[in-house]
Amino acid sequence: MSDNNLVDDTIEASKTGTDYAEIVYNGIWKNNPALVQLLGLCPLLAVTSTVVNAIGLGLATLVVLVGSNMAVSLIRNYVADAVRLPAFVMIIASFTTCIELLMQAYTYELYQILGIFIPLIVTNCAILGRADAFASRNPILPSALDGFMMGLGFMAILVLLGGMRELVGQGTLFSDMSLLFGDMANHWKWVVFSDYHDVLFAILPPGAFIGLGLLIALKNYWDQKEKARIEAKKEKTAPGSKRVRVTGNVA
Repeated sequence: MSDNNLVDDTIEASKTGTDYAEIVYNGIWKNNPALVQLLGLCPLLAVTSTVVNAIGLGLATLVVLVGSNMAVSLIRNYVADAVRLPAFVMIIASFTTCIELLMQAYTYELYQILGIFIPLIVTNCAILGRADAFASRNPILPSALDGFMMGLGFMAILVLLGGMRELVGQGTLFSDMSLLFGDMANHWKWVVFSDYHDVLFAILPPGAFIGLGLLIALKNYWDQKEKARIEAKKEKTAPGSKRVRVTGNVA
């Protein structure tokens, strides 16, 4: 991609009034793929038994999201509507294959643990949805930011859920981080509860359902609390009757 393309996209983004802060807020919180849109739940519920699994899948999804959004944005003016979706799927499949090969080369054990859920990134509705709903209608810079923030929001929920399940299920945090970060992570394991009896329910997918439900309920509670605070603030600042001086001389 040349510098001229970047400049053109920046100018186009400024003309269309792109709100980068809104993109960040949507990806992390307001339209979080996992908590609000409920997309990509199959891998989210299946592989988040530990933090390292969650980080591995989250990073792979984030890279595919950013890459596919950028590629879709680049070709958005040259692809006919009739072949738009097949073209998007081909782009997503290409980036997924690249991630798959990279994990086979550098994190093979983690790749084996995540198994079929790495190739299945191709079918993640969150990725295809962002390509069609945002990247195909926006310049490359906002599209890249949208992919990054959506991927980051998705990965944050993965890691949070993975931490909850690992803590309740095994009484530890950050176990087997060497699968992703190599030998330097050999001593990152944190035994929170010693002599802990494993809770199989938390490790299995039913535990993931309960954990995700708790996270969704917590988000809804915060949203309602924030909405009530804003409404209360508006009521306090609502314009009321004002006393106007009608007597005396004006200096």
